[in-house]
Amino acid sequence: MSSTLQKKPIYPIKDSLYGYLNNHSRAVRLPISYNNLLNFTQSFNVYDHLGNDTLWETVVYEGVFLDEIHEGLKLIYAILKSDGETKGLKHLSVDKVDYCTFGNSKPFRVKIINNINDNYDYFYVKQADASRIFGLELEEILSPNKVVYLVYENTLIEEHIVGIPGDQFLQNNLGESGHNEVRLAKEFVKFNERCYRRLLGDMRAYNFIIDVTPDFDQIQYRIRAIDFDQQSFEGRRSFYLPHYFKENRAYVDLGIKHLSHESVLQYQKEEKTSMARRMHNDKKKLTELLESMKKHVLSTPDKIKVLRKELYQKEKIKGMDQCENMGEIVDKLLSNLAG
Repeated sequence: MSSTLQKKPIYPIKDSLYGYLNNHSRAVRLPISYNNLLNFTQSFNVYDHLGNDTLWETVVYEGVFLDEIHEGLKLIYAILKSDGETKGLKHLSVDKVDYCTFGNSKPFRVKIINNINDNYDYFYVKQADASRIFGLELEEILSPNKVVYLVYENTLIEEHIVGIPGDQFLQNNLGESGHNEVRLAKEFVKFNERCYRRLLGDMRAYNFIIDVTPDFDQIQYRIRAIDFDQQSFEGRRSFYLPHYFKENRAYVDLGIKHLSHESVLQYQKEEKTSMARRMHNDKKKLTELLESMKKHVLSTPDKIKVLRKELYQKEKIKGMDQCENMGEIVDKLLSNLAG
């Protein structure tokens, strides 16, 4: 598979999605916006510990504007973490703000430090994009993971998701002793199924993290998406199946090494059952989300035609070949999952 994806545009948020965000406490007024952060005067490349360019740049603000930006970012952090409680703000400081022009949303990464104990945390400020927000909400409803984010006009705030980036895990961690390759292979099968059934695309290794949790007798793994830019955009069915990307080959090889065909089918069935249960538990919320999704432009007519044809040929879902937008396609896939 080619690793080159068409650049996805930023899709505007329509009133139906703003209404959904208000109904579920995602829409809030923020002290500063994404556009405010663009007013930096200088930037410096950020390199990793090996001297490699990370594609992030640390940005610099000047004068009174610097204080305004830092105070605003601290307040956003308080809103994100403690519903706006400001008592602890005096103990917080903004260590640095990084900017990345590589991603579709051109995010800012903010490092916050607690001056009492030097503990630090991150959050992200991005351009609000309808498809990304639909991706975040589908993750919240359909996966075992919780996501924390806020939206204000054209600004999207996302909590940092803790874990080891999938590509770094392969390079630096997989070879360490103590890892349970069978459990990791099983989790990749389930992650693959979750992405496909809700149409989250481009899950190459650097777009997900590995959350490693030591249990009382062995290690547990959770693979979590951290990039939702490619929610329901691409036309090829294969883009929604992480095992097709060459960057994920090592994870696929673990499955080939440790899992039988019957085991893979069983894990896929388990994940589909779990997703169907989550859909039932949040049925009203999911219905509201999908109705809004059907009203949004999230891809191109050509991509929609290709995807609905490929999915119909594979899944044989009645009416799939008649879907007119990505929201209808996702609805059909999930309805089939429920049964």
